[in-house]
Amino acid sequence: MSKIKVIIADDHELFRNGLTELVKKQENIEVIGSVADGNQFLNIIKKNKEVDIVLLDITMPNMDGFDVLKKLKDIKSSIKPIIISMHNDGNYMAKCFKSGAYGYLLKNTDEKELNTAIETVYLGKKYFNTEVTEKMINFMSSNSVSEKIISKKETEVLMLISKGLTTKEIANQLFVSSRTIETHRANILKKLEVKNTAELIKKAVKIKLI
Repeated sequence: MSKIKVIIADDHELFRNGLTELVKKQENIEVIGSVADGNQFLNIIKKNKEVDIVLLDITMPNMDGFDVLKKLKDIKSSIKPIIISMHNDGNYMAKCFKSGAYGYLLKNTDEKELNTAIETVYLGKKYFNTEVTEKMINFMSSNSVSEKIISKKETEVLMLISKGLTTKEIANQLFVSSRTIETHRANILKKLEVKNTAELIKKAVKIKLI
């Protein structure tokens, strides 16, 4: 049996290195790449066509996990994504599933489950454990899966808005212009389909963005 060829994409170097060592312990799995963001991942797969699985983080700079999932779908790639994330919210899980993820693991997963997920997905099957499946079903039964999760920078701005900071105060704290913050705010309102700050905070709390 040929080895399962895996790429790891996560912006936290310590976690990425630890995960690499964990995966490399398995005789039937080969780590052929380790990258910090989606752009680096796409560059690797352009040069190396023999990739079976990507272990993919959601929150990464330059190009996040959701963008990678969309790109893989757009180019009709045969690479099967398994999300490994700290986000245990049903919205993230459901969106990943809808976006083409073959599996979803939390970062506190153990070695046995990681290997099971990789082997299951390699065979073309989906892998979502009981906890993840339950959270997805609970979310999808009462909410529509958001097509647009706000970006890392927008989340940062949202957190500061929720603390009652003004546009100018947020701009000073993030070392950007007030106009940039207004643009982020407008994008957040649009993505969460709300009209003002009060509705924004209420919606953000409901879907656990803050």
